[in-house]
Amino acid sequence: MATFVGRMVGAAKLNTATYEEIEQDASATRQAIGVVALSSVAAGIGLGAGVWGLVAGTLIALLGWYVWAWLTHWIGTRLLPEPQTRSDRGELLRTIGFASAPGILRVLGVIPALQAPVFAVTAIWTLVAVVVAVRQALDYQSTVRAIGVCVVGWLIQWVLFTVLALVAGIRPAA
Repeated sequence: MATFVGRMVGAAKLNTATYEEIEQDASATRQAIGVVALSSVAAGIGLGAGVWGLVAGTLIALLGWYVWAWLTHWIGTRLLPEPQTRSDRGELLRTIGFASAPGILRVLGVIPALQAPVFAVTAIWTLVAVVVAVRQALDYQSTVRAIGVCVVGWLIQWVLFTVLALVAGIRPAA
């Protein structure tokens, strides 16, 4: 069994064996929470968010991760399964959580000249890692299907969070 840091590195390297190991290890859920939290804190530091921003950002990131994993499980096992698809929400929580590992590099955003490029590169890198995580957790043969599950899930989550923000009185900046 790999170490916590070893798993984060393997996940960031898009190593499918690492994702398979994480998928099978039910005890890795706490580690996945740690990766999501570390990635969120790194982003907050990189943006200079302050203590309240770090706390709020971490709570929002954890909620988003949970909703994303739940939606991905539902879409991947009910709407777009392959014949061999067998998965539970825990597997997706773990693999998607570890797919957040590239976000830890967002701490480099404290260097003003690096903030925009680091955030752009880590966003794309994380999206690719999520596709690999979803493909492995759902036992898909098709990367295209995993991309489809991620896109559909992202759209549903975006609509959900937008509606919740509007109901809460949070308006987008003009």
